[in-house]
Order: sequence, then C-alpha cells, then structure tokens
Amino acid sequence: MGEPMITALGHAGLRIDGADVRILADPWLSPGGAFLGSWFPFPDNSHVLTPELLDVDLVVVSHEHLDHLDLDLLAGLPQSVPVVVPRYPSTIIQRRLRAIGRTRIVVLGAWQRYPLSEHDWLTVIPEQCPMSHDSAVLLKIGERSVLHTNDARISLSQARRAMTEVGGPLDVMGVQMSGASWHPIRYEYDEVERERISTIKRIGKFKAVTRLVRQVEPRLVMPYAGPPCFLDDDLFELNSGLRPGGIFPDQSEALAWLAERIPSQAGACLLPGDRIRLDDLSVVRDPHWSGFTLDAGPEERRCYLKGYAARRRRAIDAAWAANPEPQSGLAQRFKTHLESLGTLSEYFLARIGMTLRFDVSGPFGGVWDAHIGPDRVVVELDGGEGHADYRLSMDGRWLDGVVSGRTRWEELLLSLRFIARRQPDRYNDYLVGLLKHADRAALRAVEEFEAARDPEEITEFTVGGRQFQVSRYCPHAGEDLAETGVVVNGVLRCLGHNFEFDLNSGRCLNARCDPIAVKATKTVETYDEEAV
Repeated sequence: MGEPMITALGHAGLRIDGADVRILADPWLSPGGAFLGSWFPFPDNSHVLTPELLDVDLVVVSHEHLDHLDLDLLAGLPQSVPVVVPRYPSTIIQRRLRAIGRTRIVVLGAWQRYPLSEHDWLTVIPEQCPMSHDSAVLLKIGERSVLHTNDARISLSQARRAMTEVGGPLDVMGVQMSGASWHPIRYEYDEVERERISTIKRIGKFKAVTRLVRQVEPRLVMPYAGPPCFLDDDLFELNSGLRPGGIFPDQSEALAWLAERIPSQAGACLLPGDRIRLDDLSVVRDPHWSGFTLDAGPEERRCYLKGYAARRRRAIDAAWAANPEPQSGLAQRFKTHLESLGTLSEYFLARIGMTLRFDVSGPFGGVWDAHIGPDRVVVELDGGEGHADYRLSMDGRWLDGVVSGRTRWEELLLSLRFIARRQPDRYNDYLVGLLKHADRAALRAVEEFEAARDPEEITEFTVGGRQFQVSRYCPHAGEDLAETGVVVNGVLRCLGHNFEFDLNSGRCLNARCDPIAVKATKTVETYDEEAV
C-alpha cells in the first residue's frame, strides 16, 4: 500500500487509500454517461480509468442515482469486492446490484460502522427525511477523518455527531454545491424568469453549504459534483459556462463563494486525478490538466465540450438505440402503469390532487390526462380538454422506457429530455415523490416520518424589530429551521429545499406544502447580522 491519499475521480467520485485499505466511493467513470445518455462528468475523467485505479478492496455507493451508482463499472469488478450501501426504505439499490451479478452487498444502517481494518472504518449518514434517499459517508482512515457528503443535505446536528464519532474535527469534508434539478431549465419560462429562479436556487444551495461549513470548520473543504455536462446536441445549450448564471455552478465558482464568506477556511478545487495527501492535507495536481482551467470563457468552454461530445458520440448514439420508437399499445401501457401508482399510497394521493397532462410525440403518441388523487389515479387517453396543473411534453421513446420498466421516472426527469409547465407555478413534492419512488415501503416511510413530527416545538426569528415564533421543523422534509431558516423581505426560506413561507400567515408560497405555525410575540431591539 502507498501513502494515505484521496484521489478525485470527477463528479462526486473519490478513491481513498489508507495504510491497509483501498476504497472507491461513488465512482462514475463509465463512458456511457447517465440518465439516458444525457449526463456526462465534467471535465472528462476518462484518463483516470485504469486497471490500477480499480484494484480496490471495497466500493461504497451513497444512493441509486446513476451518476453515483455506475452499474457498468461495478459489473466489471471482481466478485470478491464488496459493495457497501446505506439501508433505505426501498431496496432498489440492492435489486439493481443483484441484476448486474453483484453478490457481496453490505447494507449499513445509519451510523453503523463497517470495519476496514483493525482501526479504520466507515459509516453512512442518511438524510433525516426519507423523501430523499441520499447519504453522506464518514470514514476514519488512520488518524484522519473524511466526510463525503455526496448529494445528502445533512444537518448540523448530524455533522456534529460525525465529529464526535471520529473524536475531533473533521480533516476533509467534501460538499456538494451544485444541485441536480430539471427546474427551472426545462420549464416554459422566458429567459429572465428562468435566470431569476436559477439564481435563487444556486445561491440557496451555496448558503446552505456555507452555514454548515462555517459551523463544522473542517481542516480542508472540497466542493464537488458539479456540474454535469450535456453532450447530446438536443441538450448541449444547457451546459454551464456557455453564458452567465445558470443552475449548475462548477467547483471553482463554489470554492470562490466559500473563500469570500469564510476567508479562514482552507479549501481545494480538485479536478479528476488531483490528490490530497492525508498526512499533511497538501494537494498534488494531476499534470493531465496543464493548460486547462474551469475559469475559461464561453468560447473556450464550448470548444472543449464539442471535442468531448465527439469522443462520446458512440455512447450518445447507443442511448438512442437502446430507446427506439415505441411499438403500438404505448397508450394502454401508459394507462396501466400510471393507474397502478394509484394503489401505492392514499397519503400521497390526498396531497397531490391534480391533473398531469402528457403531450407525447412520435409514433403511437397522443395527449393523455392523468388525474392523480385525491383517492385514485384515472388516465384519460382522449385528454387535452380542461385545466391541467402540470404538463409534460416528451418523445414517446423516453416515456416508453418508463412504462416498460427499462427506466425509472426520476432518471427520465433528470435526463432533461422533456419540457414542462405548471399552472399554478407551485412545486408538489408528493407528486415527484410518488413518481421517483413508486415503492410502497418508501412512500409509507415518508408518511410515518411526517406523522411523527412534533408540531408544538418552535424556534424564533427576529425581523424588523418583531420577534416571531414559528414551527421549528419545515413541514416539507423536516429540516430544522433553527439551522436552515433565513428571512428575506418577510419570507422565511428553508435552505434545505428552498421552500418559502409567509411570516404573517405561515402559508407556503412556492410549493404545495402544509403551512408553518407562526406567531408574532414582541418587539425587540435589533442589530445587523453578518450575511451568510
């Protein structure tokens, strides 16, 4: 074994080497990309994929998204290599691993330690709300600790427990600062509104991570997992760096934000192949990137991406070939599939209660209305009349993949291969949850989590000389508003998922969500607070 080291693999992938152990964490290296050939790592990380890199003792995967669960890569590893995954209400990760022939699957509960050697170990830290199946991974390697947050929005209390588990401050903390979302970039907004929403979401993510990093004070922070790039011609103009703004910041932008707001915090922007020595936390740069910079202008970025797309042309074509134009009967298959979702959770259906219109192009397509809730799902195959709360427009080849079982709903949504509209323009997490989980146990876990919240527990905010008592936990995903709540212009925003609540009425302003309890208690003297 060599010296203790972290090697960046691109996106959220890491290789972690200790004195007695070699680990791959969320590697995404296969040339086929993810999500129907729409996502690819940025920048191109193909040069790090070597037999030496894959010579490991263990792989840990945080969740089932295919930019973390690289099935093609995992299928090629020796059967002696175990794959460690968190325990979630749904068993989709285990089922997908078994489908590619993996037999050594280790399922860890929250905070359960998996021994790596006599002294080294890892554990998993799932998000508190089961609506999202995401986990951080905490590793103790020799005298060093690594918190790999992946896509998980862990709370301050979870981070503090992580420090307790390792016996002191965290040495390296990887933070995800680029969200993965199809909103607003695939919605029918004009450019001004799309950029306004993108800015709110981008800054909201930055602020949430900044708050956590400021409180945790790791010895070294490294932002990662952003952005993916889109190499298919149909999606190419969605790439970050081609114009200002957007929803997908890169590692350099994220690190600059942190450096400006926490000047004392040491940080590193890593490209694939860059390494961190665990003994002294120094960074060793991969000479592959000599002459490359994330700060290049739009034309340089476009030129790089065009060359990358040419190298991935075969993979993009393969994604289209794997999803051919549908055969006859698509409408009936769609109806059967959607109506079957209505049998999974009365709780979710009651909180959806809307019409979702599908405008499906190509052979055997049509306009189909799915009336989802309040107590069942009914699909009309002669739809198009009357009001629709949501509308999704897509090529029938991609929808056929979902209704025939090749693809999961969330993979289709993350592929960005559709256009959407909402009227009214409010997010409904229960609709997305029903589609993305489509699993009775997973939906039941959300219901039980939400029923167990204590509505009487409060926290306080002082705004404009007035003190407000509000529900301590966000009614959406249970985020602790004492940690994640900020007030702007009389609106309380939960930085966990950017849900906004009116401080006078408690009503959720931008999504379908239960209100918070709110009470103005007294007038107090106020002082300026440091910006997040």
